Amino acid sequence: MTDRFSQSRRLFERAQQSIAGGVNSGIRKMEQPVPLYFARGAGSRLWDVDGNEYIDFQTGQGALLFGHAPAGLADAIAAQARLGTHWAAQSELEIDVAERVQSMVPGAERVRFNNSATEVVMSALRLARGLTGKRLVLKFEGHYHGWSDEGLVGFAPPPDQWGSDDEPTRLHPSKGVISEVLDQFVVARWNDPEHLRRRVEQYRGQIAAIIFEPALCNTGCMEPADGLLATIRELCDREGALMIADETITGFRFGASCAQGYYGASPDLTIFGKAIGGGVPFAALAGKARVFEPIIRGEVVHAGTLNANPLCLAASRWCLDQILALGPQHPAGLQRLGAKLIAGLEALARQHSIPLQPQGPGLVFHTAMLKPGAAHGPIRDYRDYVRRHDAPRWTHLRRCLLENGVRAIERGLWFMSLAHTDADIDEALSRSAAAFAQHAAGWKP
Repeated sequence: MTDRFSQSRRLFERAQQSIAGGVNSGIRKMEQPVPLYFARGAGSRLWDVDGNEYIDFQTGQGALLFGHAPAGLADAIAAQARLGTHWAAQSELEIDVAERVQSMVPGAERVRFNNSATEVVMSALRLARGLTGKRLVLKFEGHYHGWSDEGLVGFAPPPDQWGSDDEPTRLHPSKGVISEVLDQFVVARWNDPEHLRRRVEQYRGQIAAIIFEPALCNTGCMEPADGLLATIRELCDREGALMIADETITGFRFGASCAQGYYGASPDLTIFGKAIGGGVPFAALAGKARVFEPIIRGEVVHAGTLNANPLCLAASRWCLDQILALGPQHPAGLQRLGAKLIAGLEALARQHSIPLQPQGPGLVFHTAMLKPGAAHGPIRDYRDYVRRHDAPRWTHLRRCLLENGVRAIERGLWFMSLAHTDADIDEALSRSAAAFAQHAAGWKP
């Protein structure tokens, strides 16, 4: 049988002789049957080095809201590259981008730029502690806030190390983390306002911030329960803590006012990444002017050689202008296409008796593969996700989809982009029909 991924295999073998582990981000080794190497992308499509074409719903882990290689973005980057890529100084571009964020996001009274959302998270937590004089940060199980020592506390603990329902573990998945870092966090379960109240009460007067993904996209695509975001706001106000929305994934995908506008939340600080740069390394911290006072006074250090470099700013200005041009109908188009894809996948699952359960707001969604005997219905938190999601079976279906030219994220997440069309969805479902049949015939528990 012909190996359709032979060139990727060859390159991966070669890479392991020079790149540690053969990849530059550990998560990329999850791809089966081999980490793929790509030659080019255009709009909703990707082509790997073996010439295989994919309808892409991975979209650069959600960064490519505008699709692959949009001509306007390429032109903006090229024009700036001819003027200069880095000055370690100021440019009018940074004001242009900051003013656009101000005009789009309620509460974005001041902005600071970095090169990755992981950096912005670190800045936000440092700022929260510097402003409040408190040391603890409350975060939620399953929420991902970058790969730093702080960002991954409590992210994905194995079931035998969960801790109790009332006292979730502060486990970090990496070795080499300074153990004292874990003691600076309180972990709560997502989508349980009363549990959250108890956790905050347990550490009353000690919490500097509550940080969260407005919709838990990194684990199962779980939207917030009714009243949850309002409870976070109430508790932060009561405790004098900062409400920090990590909109790395949701920012500008959920509309010009982002997920906080979509869900009616009002955070003190917001973390932006991915779509704000359209695929270049760019991120931002935005929030209330009073919150930035420690940075303005120099009491809290925020720095970076490549911060606000003009190449990334030119890309971001183009991206934000596209969102502004869409007007108030955005993200309705993404939601409609996502709903169409979800309905088609559900129909294929029923046809082949595959226990696939999509969930999410459509513009981004997750496909859970239910374990034998697992209940149907919305998955609400990380523990429920682990108990019900059959990861090995999803991995098999995901590989079948890949072999038929449909690319979703390894952990089951699908992103709609502004480059996707109805024709793309129709073709993706046609290709998925073959993949579902292949999975149904070949899956062995």
